[in-house]
Amino acid sequence: MTWLITKYAITAALVVLISEVAKRSDKLGALIAALPMVTVLAMVWMYVEHQPADKISNHAWYTFWYVLPTLPMFLLFPFLLPRLGFWLSLAVSAVLTMICFVSLALVMKRFGVGLM
Repeated sequence: MTWLITKYAITAALVVLISEVAKRSDKLGALIAALPMVTVLAMVWMYVEHQPADKISNHAWYTFWYVLPTLPMFLLFPFLLPRLGFWLSLAVSAVLTMICFVSLALVMKRFGVGLM
């Protein structure tokens, strides 16, 4: 139980750190958020917990493919924010991400990469 609490505390601290840095510097906060720290941290947790190498490898592989459909959201959201407000912009961006994900999954299925 102590290990689980430690994992939650470190992971939560990372999110808080990013949000606090972003309050002070848009660019630095975005840079830190863009780094794959959460993914790396997840892989470290998996390794420390003796998960098989293929499980860790698959995690990295699928993370690559799942990041791609999120990228258009980061272009659309800043455009929509002053026009629609925060919540509606976030919702529209999330829907766009889902559409992009399904589209990517359908395309990649033709190449033998199963994302769903």
